[in-house]
Amino acid sequence: MITFICSAVLFDLDGVLVDSTRSVERQWRIWAREQGIDAEKVTAVAHGVRAVEVIRTVAPHLDAEAELRKLEGREADDRDGVAAMPGAVELVHAIPDGRWGVVTSGTRHLASARLRLFGIPVPRVMITADDVANGKPHPAPYLKGAELLGASPAECLVIEDAPAGIQSANASGMKVIALTSTYPAAALNEADIVISKLDRIQVALDSARMLKVTVG
Repeated sequence: MITFICSAVLFDLDGVLVDSTRSVERQWRIWAREQGIDAEKVTAVAHGVRAVEVIRTVAPHLDAEAELRKLEGREADDRDGVAAMPGAVELVHAIPDGRWGVVTSGTRHLASARLRLFGIPVPRVMITADDVANGKPHPAPYLKGAELLGASPAECLVIEDAPAGIQSANASGMKVIALTSTYPAAALNEADIVISKLDRIQVALDSARMLKVTVG
């Protein structure tokens, strides 16, 4: 058992609050085949990173913004196998409003659609691919999330599922809980603790109104 005392919790979205890994991989593989690109090369770098940056890396000859719009529309329509992560709704409802946010490499349109689809509240603070010039693993997304929540980065706790997100949080000076929903535990060893399910996390307020996050 480990306990974190923090002011705020920042969640990644895909693979943390929403189980969308199969949809994401499916759409990237379709896109890769259409472009004549090795799908394994694409999916190896696609998780936890802004799609526009993935496209620029694997297909610099393409119009990344145009391809992004195509992918975004397809992902929004692809609901096969997409679901709320077990325990996600209960966990965010256990955290006071204004003390949590979402930091995702997806676009705002896609993130909002996925949250609403499964009855997960859209938080006051949501940092998306549209809000930062540098995506994960750069620290900018999580630093922006802390800033908008009015919390010190050192007093923020991150819940992530991808190495790029863990690196972003670590570079921001934040503690990290990693979830093995997308990558094996061995790939997430830069996190402070690695777990398999969200229901291992319990949240309460301590006497100083700080969040006491316990991982059992």
